[in-house]
Amino acid sequence: MRAVIQRVKSAKVIVNNKTVGEIEKGLLVYLCVCSDDTDSDLDYTAKKIANMRIFPDSNGKFNLSLLDINGSCLVISQFTLAADTKKGNRPSYFYAAEPEKAKTYYEKFIEKMINEYGIHTEKGVFGAHMEVYSINDGPVTIYFDSKNR
Repeated sequence: MRAVIQRVKSAKVIVNNKTVGEIEKGLLVYLCVCSDDTDSDLDYTAKKIANMRIFPDSNGKFNLSLLDINGSCLVISQFTLAADTKKGNRPSYFYAAEPEKAKTYYEKFIEKMINEYGIHTEKGVFGAHMEVYSINDGPVTIYFDSKNR
C-alpha cells in the first residue's frame, strides 16, 4: 500500500456538492491499494499511520502520534499513487489494484483505524470524483510505501 499522509488542522471531502467526510486536527490520508498488496501490507500500513509520531509535544518535537493527540483521520482512495512515470508523459497505473480489491482493502483499512485503533475516521466515496479541502499543519507531508519496511 502506498499513502501520502498530511498533518492537518482540518480537512473535508465533497462529492456532488455534498460534504461526505470532515475532520478537525489529525491526518489526511491519500491511500493507494496496489495489485500485490496483502493483509500484511494492510496491517502494517494501519499500524504505522496510527502510531507515526509527527505531531509536536510541548517542546515542539515530533514525539506524538495520532493516538496520542486523540486526532481524527480522513481517508481518500487515491489509485494515482501507483503511477509509473518512466515512459512518455502519460502515467501508467498497472501497479494499482483492480477496483474490487482496492475497494475491499480501502474499507478494511478504515475499519481497522476505527475498530482496532479507536481513531475517529471519515472517508471519501471510493471511485467518485472528489473535491478535497485541507488546511495543512506545518506543512507536514509524508510518502509511505508498505513495501519499504
